[in-house]
Formats: sequence, structure tokens, C-alpha cells
Amino acid sequence: MTQTLNAPKNEAGSRSTTSPSVSRWPLAGAVVAGPLFLGAGVAQGLVREGFGFTRNAISQLALGDPGWIQTVNFLLTGALLLTGAVGLRRVLRPGPGGTWGPVLIAVFGASFLAAAVFRADPGGGFPVGAPDVGTLSAHGAGHMAAGGIGYLALSAAFVVLARPLAARGHRGWALASRIAPVLVLTGFMASAASVLVFTLGAGFGLCWLAAVTVRLLTGASPSGR
Repeated sequence: MTQTLNAPKNEAGSRSTTSPSVSRWPLAGAVVAGPLFLGAGVAQGLVREGFGFTRNAISQLALGDPGWIQTVNFLLTGALLLTGAVGLRRVLRPGPGGTWGPVLIAVFGASFLAAAVFRADPGGGFPVGAPDVGTLSAHGAGHMAAGGIGYLALSAAFVVLARPLAARGHRGWALASRIAPVLVLTGFMASAASVLVFTLGAGFGLCWLAAVTVRLLTGASPSGR
């Protein structure tokens, strides 16, 4: 009889110890997405003929015969970010940032899927034979719109995620997360003058998302303070 009564308790205890890790694993998508996208983009940029980081955006790697690699990179990154948004919701709710944080990261992830559908226009001499100054096409405009909406959502997410960071006692991280959008958006505003500054701003946003996600994943919960 004693064994029978104890069995449900032991089973419930087992579920309680394994549930947090199971519910948090999708959050790893938001950690991996940025480094994967940037790593794959840099690797391609180093070997693609005619590509230069000072005059070409990583998005343009989707052009030409090997462009399918960058298209897959967009799709995989978008899927990882959407998965990460699900994990973020599980970790944060019902606390601060538990609603809008995941929604904004999901919008950011969806922008990568849209960028895979609407390719960037040729320009800056890439692909080889393309003019230095390209013309804006319908799909190019769609690509730019996806990127703009996505990174605006990411910037807003950083501000929202400052709340759960502060609630967990990471006030320095919270302050940095409120400042991060300035760097990201500065890169976007400078895109017409410097493609490299644009790339650095966008890359910083991806890396900061990974760092903040790790901090939220490993940091103490508000109830544990």
C-alpha cells in the first residue's frame, strides 16, 4: 500500500524536474539563429566571386547559381527564430515581457522567411557583371520591407526584454538591452552611405539576441530572487 501511494508522488516529482528543461529547449533556436546566419553569410562572402563586404549586403548572396545556399540560410534562421519565440514565451510567461517579447521575436523570424521569398536586387558589382548601382524591383522592395519590419520588431523586443532582465536582477543587461536598438537602427540608417556599417548593425542585433536569450535561459527566475 505504501509503495502504491508513493508511486504517484515520485512520478509527479520526476515530471517537475524534467518539465523545465523540456519546455525551455526551443529557446535554443534564438541562441543559434544569429551565429548560424552570420557564420554562413561570412563563409559564403569569402568565397563568392565578386562579393565584397564593403559594397555588398549578405542578402545578395542569394543571387546567382549558388544563391540557394543563402536562401536556405534565410529559411533555417527564420525557423530557428520562430522556435525560439515559442521557447521565450514558455520561459517568460506569465511574467514581464511574456507576451510582447515572443510576439516581436516571431515577427523578426517571419521577416527572414519573407526575405527568402523576396530576393535582394543585384548591385555593387554582384553578382559578377551586375552594375554598381542597381535598380529597385518589386521583389527587391519586398526584401527591404521585410528587413525593415523585422529589425524594427527586434529593436522593440530588446526594449521589452529589458523588463524580465531587470526582474531577474540583471540591471546592467537591462540597460544594455535598452541601448542596443540605437546601434541596430543606426546601422540601418547608415545603409545608404555604408553597406558595412549596415551589416555590422544587423549582425550586432543578431548577436545581442543570442546573448540576451542565454542570459534569460540561465538566469534566476523572479521567484528565485
